[in-house]
Amino acid sequence: MMLGMTEPAATATMLAILGVLLAGCAVFARYLDRLGVPVVLIFLLFGMLGGSEGVGGLAFEDDELAFRLGTIALVLILFDGGLNTSKRALRSTWRPAGILATAGVLITAALLAVAGRLLGLPWDQAVLIGAIVSSTDAAAVFAVIRGGSVKLKDRVRDTIEIESCLNDPMAVILTIGTIEFLLQSGGGGGVAGVLRLAFLVPVQLGVGVGVGLIVGLLVRLILIHARLGNGGLFPVVTLGGAFSAFGLATVLFGSGFLAVFVCAAVVGNGSLPYKPGLRRIHDGIAWISQVSMFLMLGFLVFPSKLLPVAAIGLVLGLILAVVARPLAVAACLLPFRYPRAEIGYIGWVGLRGAVPIVLATIPQMSGLPGSDRVFHIVFFIVVVSAIIPGASIVPLARKLGLARAGGSEPAAVVELNSLQRLAGTIRVYHITPDVVVCGARLAEVAFPAGASAVLVVRGRELIAARGQTVLEPGDHVHIFCTDKDEPLIGLLFGSRVGES
Repeated sequence: MMLGMTEPAATATMLAILGVLLAGCAVFARYLDRLGVPVVLIFLLFGMLGGSEGVGGLAFEDDELAFRLGTIALVLILFDGGLNTSKRALRSTWRPAGILATAGVLITAALLAVAGRLLGLPWDQAVLIGAIVSSTDAAAVFAVIRGGSVKLKDRVRDTIEIESCLNDPMAVILTIGTIEFLLQSGGGGGVAGVLRLAFLVPVQLGVGVGVGLIVGLLVRLILIHARLGNGGLFPVVTLGGAFSAFGLATVLFGSGFLAVFVCAAVVGNGSLPYKPGLRRIHDGIAWISQVSMFLMLGFLVFPSKLLPVAAIGLVLGLILAVVARPLAVAACLLPFRYPRAEIGYIGWVGLRGAVPIVLATIPQMSGLPGSDRVFHIVFFIVVVSAIIPGASIVPLARKLGLARAGGSEPAAVVELNSLQRLAGTIRVYHITPDVVVCGARLAEVAFPAGASAVLVVRGRELIAARGQTVLEPGDHVHIFCTDKDEPLIGLLFGSRVGES
């Protein structure tokens, strides 16, 4: 309770401060995106401003509550990520992304642990920090890659995003395994601990994938056959599936986070009723989760405790960005014959975010000596990761030629929602000078029998799709077609940039 206030007044004041922080994050996000600064950084900083040592004065030191709320937020973010991951992306990049999410995480953790020890940290803290920050963060990656002002080439984007969704289990296993080892009397049982860790990794991954597949298929069957009478009930089912997948996999000693991602990918790649609406709703839920989670984690940080670890945190953050992550990525991707530019870029985009900070609360809950120092070093590493690699993502992609041409987002999207499955959908295509139909009248385009253009968006102008309408470079054409007609539409109009 705030000093001198009744409980209702304190609650109202707290909610007012939170409301201002949330709105401020949303407003500043757009301006930071233009500057190339990851939006997650402003969320964390606003959290610090609202914390007990900031102007907001909100006292929050409950590590257990932060861990639980952070876990829920990560489940919602990962579900949104899986829901928007296509089968094409999974087929083309699951092998390299899977290697990065396992071997890459292990190599990164080992290199950073050695660096921490060389910089004077005790071995226990050095190894623990290496394990905690070993994985990239899906929330940070989605905020920068999907919300940024540049569109990456498909393979580069898919590898980065899918890796960020798959590598959390390895970091969780390493962190918990390290904590259990350190809590043992005298650090005994080292060989047994290593063997247990080697056994846990495949079990967690296998159980996570299996549970995710089963729950995802069940959610699809419910959405298709339950005949829900209200669109608002569809996200209730999908949210139930997300939490069920996480809980069931965790109880069965599997990776709950991996189960959530797999479940969402199964749901998102099915033919479902109300699919566009579900994607819009989960996208909003994911953004609310990101903002709320980073604000909350910012509350946990005491700026006065950052100063004593600033030097070691800065150096470790630089080593992670410049040495450990790039070396791990190069070792993992060389067998897959990625071009050097792509390997370098993927190695550089190793964004850390909420996952390491959430994991850093576990040693504090466990009562591990030095855990408070570890937490603030991890926070500093996350901030360095957001500022240095994060701010250079957009210009570096353009300089290396990894930005995708003709991939601008449509100014408007026609959304077609139905409580029943439909045989077709509306897809959006961006007209560039090199596509077949550029400069042609719609009457001259040989559409399949079941397909038709329904709308042309030119800048901020909406143009009715009539036979005499001429398709100009920069137009976004909305076309209704079935899945079987989509390949032919793609030959005429190029790659689609959206779908309703």
